[in-house]
Amino acid sequence: MLKSAREKPSKDPDGRMPLVEHLRELRNRLAKSVLAIVVVAIVAAFYSQQLLEFLASPVPKCGPGVVSSGGNCAIVTFDSLTAPFALTMQVCFMAGVIGASPVWLYQLWAFIAPGLHRHERKYTYMFVGAALPLFLGGALLAYKIMPVSIKVLISFTPEGSSNLLKLDGVLDFTIRMVLVFGIAFELPLLLVMLNLVGMVSGRRMAGWWRGVVMGVFVFGAVATPTTDPVSMIALSGPIVVLYFCAVAFSLFNDRRRRWRNPDADLSDDEASELDLTPEAIGPGERVSASVPEQPGPVEDGRRSGDFDDAT
Repeated sequence: MLKSAREKPSKDPDGRMPLVEHLRELRNRLAKSVLAIVVVAIVAAFYSQQLLEFLASPVPKCGPGVVSSGGNCAIVTFDSLTAPFALTMQVCFMAGVIGASPVWLYQLWAFIAPGLHRHERKYTYMFVGAALPLFLGGALLAYKIMPVSIKVLISFTPEGSSNLLKLDGVLDFTIRMVLVFGIAFELPLLLVMLNLVGMVSGRRMAGWWRGVVMGVFVFGAVATPTTDPVSMIALSGPIVVLYFCAVAFSLFNDRRRRWRNPDADLSDDEASELDLTPEAIGPGERVSASVPEQPGPVEDGRRSGDFDDAT
């Protein structure tokens, strides 16, 4: 019986497919991701005013008819006629990307998962499961300390001067702070993943602690959009704590790996230790069971116990 022309071919259990099928699958998954982002962005457009107020809330704004004199508050303004519309579109798109992240992350995972081994999929599940809470924790911390950072920066305004801040600049500052804190919180997780795949040992990571602490504080001073010490310490302190947690986890994982396989830490050109401890032979056991058979007497130029070339 002939197969129907509309019948789809059976999928390979290992995920193998021609290049054209890969490109078609990539196109379909990109289309689903873009559609999800557009739908969430349209929904966010109905709440654009609330989103703008939420992102600009860390700035201490002056009351109606009050002109800032000194570093107490700031006046948030627009610099062009089309700026409110462009800013609203930017905020809605950002809300669409964040709100639809479960959809496009799943589409990305479904595209690359067939090419991974079973243990690689397990590590990927662990990475995704821990990466999202860490990123959200960093973003929440950034949003909590932004009012303090902005107040510190505004306090340097001299008397008799006013702070006129553009709203797009305020939102850009907020987004950069959230992204920097969120991504920085992923660095210890990267070290844990390198240890799980056997690329870095916990002992080596522990030997890096001086350089890592110094580098983290330098990174905190450079990466944060502000130059105040509050943001630097708020970013660097949790990362240092997470780094030592990653070191502790890696040391425990190395010990567990050595317990399961004593030769796991040996390099390819390093021989494992041999156990030369003699074992006692119990009563009733034959010695010939553990000692190889000795060659017999010489017959026809060779010993009877020898093997020929074919054997």
